[in-house]
Parts: sequence; structure tokens; C-alpha cells
Amino acid sequence: QVQLVESGGGLVQPGGSLRLSCAASTSILSFNRMGWYRQAPGKQRELVATITTGVSRNYADSVKGRFTISRDYTKKMVYLQMNSLKPDDTAVYYCKAEQQMGDSGYWGQGTQVTVSS
Repeated sequence: QVQLVESGGGLVQPGGSLRLSCAASTSILSFNRMGWYRQAPGKQRELVATITTGVSRNYADSVKGRFTISRDYTKKMVYLQMNSLKPDDTAVYYCKAEQQMGDSGYWGQGTQVTVSS
């Protein structure tokens, strides 16, 4: 069973930065695509950023230019560097791994990010 564990969330002031980490229990080479999603209170879960084995990156319009997704195969990690954070970025952030793009995939338990002064 694949396990994904997110970390790095917390409380940050507007304009601040956080780096989220997602640790996989197995080689991430087996996943065609990995990504970060988020869910704010009362809202649906939405895509934040994805990265494929072909190093193709995709970002939500709301985070382009502020967030960067990356991965480290040797450490079995995926990261989300978040800069210039806004209150609207407040949400639970989830890591997802897909062996085939579009399949149900595997999810982590989420990490809370709160942007507030």
C-alpha cells in the first residue's frame, strides 16, 4: 500500500513563504504524475500544481508565478515552494500520486496552511 505523508504546513503572515513536503513510501518513479491539491472550508478540492515524469509542470492560474512544484527521486519526495502567500491560499493541502494520469491515485492525509496576520 502506497503511503504519502505531507508536512511543512503552518501559520504564516501574508507575503510569507512555506515549503510543503510529500514523502512517499515507494519510489516515485512508478508514478506518472504527482501533484498538490487544496481544499478550503466550504469549497471543493482544487488542483494547485502537478508534475509528470516528463518534467511537465502545470499550475492553477491563482498560484502561477508564486508556487513551484519539484521532486527528488532519490529521496522519494515532492515539494511545493509557496511564496508571496495570500489569505486566499489558506486551505488543507494534499499530495496526490497517480500511476496513470486520471486514475483515482493515492492521497496523503493533508497539511494545514493558514495565511493570516
